Amino acid sequence: MGLTRTCGPLSPTAPDTVNYAIDGPPHKLLAHPFERRVRAEFAGRTLLDTRDGLLLHETALLPVLYVPFADIDGDLLVESEHTTHCPFKGDAAYHSLRAGDRVVENAVWSYPQPRPATPWLAGRAAVYWTAADAWFDEDEQVHAHLTDPYTRVDIRPTSRHVQVRHGDVVVAESRSATLLCETGLPWRWYLREQDVVAPLEPSVTRTRCPYKGEAGYRGVRLPDGRLLADAAWTYPDPLPESARIAGLLSFAHDELTVVVDP
Repeated sequence: MGLTRTCGPLSPTAPDTVNYAIDGPPHKLLAHPFERRVRAEFAGRTLLDTRDGLLLHETALLPVLYVPFADIDGDLLVESEHTTHCPFKGDAAYHSLRAGDRVVENAVWSYPQPRPATPWLAGRAAVYWTAADAWFDEDEQVHAHLTDPYTRVDIRPTSRHVQVRHGDVVVAESRSATLLCETGLPWRWYLREQDVVAPLEPSVTRTRCPYKGEAGYRGVRLPDGRLLADAAWTYPDPLPESARIAGLLSFAHDELTVVVDP
């Protein structure tokens, strides 16, 4: 999202509605300081603790936090023979994580000799998000990934006529929906449960968003008896900044169409 993804100004599909030209490669890198305290835990230990993060934005990828090696618990690191090559950053070396009998292979990577265009990566390493047991931004646990300072979520009530349809069948309909606009993603329309006509069935699926919180999913039962699994989702207890969508439902499925009147 943000600067380097979708239609962001540094993405490969940047908008042409500008009065400037950026002279640079299609694949762009932008790093800037991330000075909030970030911690990660692994096997009951503090894997990293930094106030000197560097957030790297890279075309078509989520931002990645690089931290000084000095801010990582070296006792948890085991050198790996695994290597990869990035034409934009250089040759990556890897470390695995080990605490007692627990091992996560190739969980940490770095660029010991980064390319000349990225000297600021020297002496820093990144950790795969899922390799750690928990991440904290200051004293708040965060999920999925760190928030991007170039991404925002706007939530607005709307009186536009919103219909969720399966062919000619109306699944849900509202003139008092809530519109959620998240940078780089399609607009989402959230409806009240009483606006849903089709039967909904619970699902065990859960996802997390660092901007909205934990989502639960519902299946939509069609008149012909088929179930569209995980076709709707809801945030029963969203993060404070997304409180307006608490308990509302949004829909997305290959067989559903959301129609919004102007």
